[in-house]
Amino acid sequence: MQLLEFDNRSDAAQAAGRRIASALHRRLEHNERASLIVSGGSSPAPVYAYLSHKELAWHRVDVLLSDERWVPPEHPDSNEKMLRESLAVSRARYAKIVSYFDPACSLESRCASLNKEIEELPQPFAGALLGMGTDGHFASLFPDADNVQDGLDLEGGASFLPVHTPSSPYPRLSMTLAALLRSDEILLLIFGAEKRARLEEAIAADSELPVAHLLRQECVPVFTFWAP
Repeated sequence: MQLLEFDNRSDAAQAAGRRIASALHRRLEHNERASLIVSGGSSPAPVYAYLSHKELAWHRVDVLLSDERWVPPEHPDSNEKMLRESLAVSRARYAKIVSYFDPACSLESRCASLNKEIEELPQPFAGALLGMGTDGHFASLFPDADNVQDGLDLEGGASFLPVHTPSSPYPRLSMTLAALLRSDEILLLIFGAEKRARLEEAIAADSELPVAHLLRQECVPVFTFWAP
């Protein structure tokens, strides 16, 4: 893991945005399409605002979320809603955002269908922008979820898992670590002293925090962007 420290959150977000834009450029130079994994929450919103104005062949870019609450896309707590309002505007409005929620499906059956649909997207992914919770979770791989070990299993065959956790009022779906590692690189964006302390804990060799599994894998480079 490479730690990149910034004086403020705006600088960190712009630096992450520049790196993502460069990663997409590289993929699009040699491929018909490129795909990008992004996360929900408030921290990455400035990254999306920056990217939305970048001059890219957005009509050739597929964007998928690392995780989502099992709510309709117009729901105020939907990550897809946030993404459409922050990224899919200006130049980036031509990007294709993969929608997860389907009212005709159960959460479990939707994960099963997504395991097949993801294979149709351009891979390796140009990159993955992830966040981290104060409990050490990333995507929706929460430490108190019953199937968190399935999500962290590098040999697991699933790309998506249904997640039920007391940490969330909603059922969720999440990409697995194995699926996220099909990326050229991973960016971890974290802000504040509490998350910095959790990061230091995760770096310890004996840590079992979910994010520790991401940080100590050696398949894909991880760049952590931190600001107070």
